[in-house]
Amino acid sequence: MLTEKELKLKKKLIEFENKVISIYEKGKIRGPIHLSGNNENHLIKIFRKIKKNDWVFSNWRNHYHALLHNIPEKWLMKKILEGKSMSINSQKYKFYSSSIVGGNLPIAIGAALAFKKKKINNKVWVFLGEMTSETGTFHECFKYAINFKLPIKFIVEDNGL
Repeated sequence: MLTEKELKLKKKLIEFENKVISIYEKGKIRGPIHLSGNNENHLIKIFRKIKKNDWVFSNWRNHYHALLHNIPEKWLMKKILEGKSMSINSQKYKFYSSSIVGGNLPIAIGAALAFKKKKINNKVWVFLGEMTSETGTFHECFKYAINFKLPIKFIVEDNGL
């Protein structure tokens, strides 16, 4: 169950995506977009556990992940307007996304390995689609993470398709 504050956050997420749709339909976004939606409750609950200094690795469907990881709306919208909707990246906000299927997985593994070797207490959170979870890249990365006890969590999002 979501708290009152989280219900307001959910509304804010949906409003943001609706604003992106409106701007896109007016032809003001220079590149392709991929929208988030229909999984707000689950994501809000997951992001309760993600700390500010943790890294979030996402995919082409990243707007909700970015907003929930406290990337400012204005900064995110600027990137979307520049045509970078599906590749939002920021070292400052500890956020990396890629529109290449499975492209973020080996990079996330590298970050988690670095945290472990340097004894940094941060975690890596990787969001991927259910079809990405069927790839060889995912299986290799998942096995590596388990075998080396890396500080990484994989979240598989299923959009029902």
